[in-house]
Amino acid sequence: MSNPLKRMMSKIGFVSTIVLPLFLIAGCNMSAASTPTPDLFATLQASTPLTVSTPEPLETPPTPNFDFATMTPTAIPSDLTSIPSPYPADGLTGHIVFTCQIFKVQAKNQICIMNADGTGFRRLTTDDSKQHFYPSLAPDGRSVLYSAFYESNNYELYKLDIIDGSVNRLTNTFAVETAPEFSPDGKSITYARWNPTTERFQINIMDANGSNASNIPGVNGWDPTWSPDGKQILFASDQRGLVQLFTVRTDGKNMKVITDLPAIRGRSDWSADGQYIVTYSGPAWNRELFIMNADGSNARQLTPSGGNSQGPSFSPDGKWVAFTAYFDSYGDDHGCEIYIIRIDGTDLRRLTNNDYCDYQPRWGP
Repeated sequence: MSNPLKRMMSKIGFVSTIVLPLFLIAGCNMSAASTPTPDLFATLQASTPLTVSTPEPLETPPTPNFDFATMTPTAIPSDLTSIPSPYPADGLTGHIVFTCQIFKVQAKNQICIMNADGTGFRRLTTDDSKQHFYPSLAPDGRSVLYSAFYESNNYELYKLDIIDGSVNRLTNTFAVETAPEFSPDGKSITYARWNPTTERFQINIMDANGSNASNIPGVNGWDPTWSPDGKQILFASDQRGLVQLFTVRTDGKNMKVITDLPAIRGRSDWSADGQYIVTYSGPAWNRELFIMNADGSNARQLTPSGGNSQGPSFSPDGKWVAFTAYFDSYGDDHGCEIYIIRIDGTDLRRLTNNDYCDYQPRWGP
């Protein structure tokens, strides 16, 4: 049997020497870490896989509802170094948690947090020797969920208290688990888990304390995020061929494919008012954000072309989107910074300005 990790990453277009579903989904172009990778299937096959059910028939994919020629966002100055930091008049609120590659090595990625205007930077995780990624804020803003390296081919989920710095390990499955996110009411967590039996990622839900974990029946995919009412999950999947975005009820019913973009990667978000979805699409080093109605209609390019933009997250008030891009250091593996832009494509702002990569922003209270 071929190594399922290689098979998985060949579908998504990423090759690395360690288990990094992060780039499969977030799509940043980083240098590979040097940690050796044992065979994933051999490592995980002893664990008990969660239930795999036959999915309901999917609806017919939507007819393409956009024309790339018409999706030109508001222009920005040709001198990209003139991208400003936020202004007080922007009225930015809340905090943004993100992955900060402060050591310039993937295997030592950390979790950091800052105010929504880019001030108040603080590193949250403290283990210099471990990989941490896929952070997201709790609805009350008091804690952060993330995935972290535990041992070879084993990424578990953790909850970190922002106030006192204490860390609780939520899973103990000896699997690859990524992209955790609290439900809007804070009572549940959705995440992606690699299933060695099916050799696919599946979408899971568990209680906020890590108990009662189960997969959504018949759903294969990654990068899940909740609808604002907590009744549906938005996720990326290739189960209909090319990677697209799907929505599904938490019981596995009413699964729909809602996009027809040519090269979706994964990381997406749903606005708090339920009206819009934002994602990113495009080939390597030519990715852009796209915003659309919640049903996938009226898709349009949000970001100015040329920044290799990816990994979007809505502000809590739904007026802005935070994302990773390379506007200031295009082509540099360590050149990704965090930017924000209004949902009408105006007022591009830069939040970080480091000599290492900052990415996977998730905006919260």
